[in-house]
Amino acid sequence: MRILLLGKNGQVGWELQRALGVLGELVALDRAGAPGLCGDLSNPEGVAATVRELRPQVIVNAAAHTAVDKAESEPELARLLNATTPGVIAREAAALGAWLVHYGTDYVFDGSGSAPRSEDAPTHPLNVYGATKLEGEALIRESGCRHLILRTSWVYAARGDNFARTMLRLAAERERLTVIDDQVGAPTGAELLADVTAHALRAVQQRPELGGTYHAAASGETSWHAYARFVIEWARRQGWPVRVAPEAIEPVLTSAYPTPARRPLNSRLDTTRLQQAFGVRLPHWQAGVERMLAELPGG
Repeated sequence: MRILLLGKNGQVGWELQRALGVLGELVALDRAGAPGLCGDLSNPEGVAATVRELRPQVIVNAAAHTAVDKAESEPELARLLNATTPGVIAREAAALGAWLVHYGTDYVFDGSGSAPRSEDAPTHPLNVYGATKLEGEALIRESGCRHLILRTSWVYAARGDNFARTMLRLAAERERLTVIDDQVGAPTGAELLADVTAHALRAVQQRPELGGTYHAAASGETSWHAYARFVIEWARRQGWPVRVAPEAIEPVLTSAYPTPARRPLNSRLDTTRLQQAFGVRLPHWQAGVERMLAELPGG
């Protein structure tokens, strides 16, 4: 089986190189591409030509415009990367009879209430990023290609910048922190997403009827404030340099930090459908975060 991976150097893409490598011949591309191959989603025709050249049985698109605030000032680019090009890839996948794996987001919802959203819940994105990701999903479905759309939330990895790294740096520099406490979700590791992807791909090879849209996120829930406290307390127990005291990590409302893009307050995703369809158990978010922290320099 030949697998084409787009976005190989992103957080999820990096882990996918490991997880997908055991399934077949993996061709992994980033924006720079490779000789004769295009992995740049801002060039939809180039990507389409690459798909036709390689004729993969599986395409995994881990590339996207993920700069949520920046998308507000460049909606055309966000739409190209998150909707138009994924739609083109889907049409090429349909023509080949290939599977397409695509990653969605909790930002397709408006974040109201406190209940976890199911895959069939009404969508109502609050920002350009969410709207373009939702349009990308629709184009994939309309193409008729065999697909897996995995919506997730609060993705992190040990590689590259992430919320935990930022909190640890600030905790070593400052004696007081303020962190948003009214946004709730589940921090989800890139390695968990990669492993779920590989598992699901193996399953749909045998049972194509399992294709469709699923929510894939770690179990449990937390706020950014509670997440920060968890990370900083872990570091304190490890003897890492931490100046801020537990009581000096102050909770604040989202309104205290205005941003160009509105964020959903409720990012809870109901993962029941995924767990039942594929027979997987999604670990608690704390387990993945602890593992990530242990992999950081000094961990």
